[in-house]
Amino acid sequence: MDVKKLFTKKYYVAIIAIFCSILWGSAFPVLKVSYKEIGLSSDDLYGKVVFAGMRFFLASMILFIIIRYVMKFSLRINKKQFLLFLSLGILNTSLQYFFFYNGLANVSGIKGSVLGSISTFFIVLFAHFIYRNDKINIRKIIGLIAGFGGIIIASLGKDNQFSLSFSFFGEGFMILAGISSACGAIWSKELSKKSHPFLITAWQMFLGSIVLLLFGFGKVSVETFTFTPKAWLLFIYSAFLSATAFSLFNTLLKYNKAGEVSIYKIAIPISGSILSAIFIHGEAFTIKLFIGLILVSLGIGVVNISKDNNKLS
Repeated sequence: MDVKKLFTKKYYVAIIAIFCSILWGSAFPVLKVSYKEIGLSSDDLYGKVVFAGMRFFLASMILFIIIRYVMKFSLRINKKQFLLFLSLGILNTSLQYFFFYNGLANVSGIKGSVLGSISTFFIVLFAHFIYRNDKINIRKIIGLIAGFGGIIIASLGKDNQFSLSFSFFGEGFMILAGISSACGAIWSKELSKKSHPFLITAWQMFLGSIVLLLFGFGKVSVETFTFTPKAWLLFIYSAFLSATAFSLFNTLLKYNKAGEVSIYKIAIPISGSILSAIFIHGEAFTIKLFIGLILVSLGIGVVNISKDNNKLS
């Protein structure tokens, strides 16, 4: 089957996008369990940054091998591409996962999966100012209100008051990760006009991971990590899910409008919440988290309803 047809036919787009979203959703419990397994404390900032760098370095190596020996593409890039991919790597890997890894350590897996979906709503906001054919309308405003309302409800403290001060390094960092992710998605779509999405993904992960590793260089010792067989399995899986989900989803973005594939990101908070409740000991749905999850999912759906025929795009 022709590659373009595979990534543009609605049936296959839905399957691929949902598959990517479930992979991303699984990252929340995988990372929470990984922190515990390798002995990373919630306040070990440099340890988590290096761990993120290791993950994306391995993910980039997996993609480089696939590109070179399976797809038979050259890995060479010119100076201009290097600078463009470096900028994307800093934005989409270094910054996003600096905030994501440290933020997730300070919130539950279920809450993290709800907060992590905020990137979808920022994409809608940013697209309003970037693309002429993707302006905010009443439908999108309703979706944004529902989505952000759900995130606020999910972030309510025990006294039912929303305040970033109670966990800026938790909820606050997750929101900043979402902003970085949204910017990265838009920038990646632009770069894919002239370069293959797999090549972009591999190089941005590689360069972004180097920045993360350099950030933690000299501040983390070998004793920081205790890799058990279970920890190794989770680490390799996390690298695999990154290489797979990002490369496939970036290819979808190349051939489709962002809104046409963003609808399927509903599966991220849903799968992330369910998997966290199943695999993370002591985590369970609360009424606030459940309401927040429903509102976020509805919000993602509403902002992606086609204005032409009132069907999901």
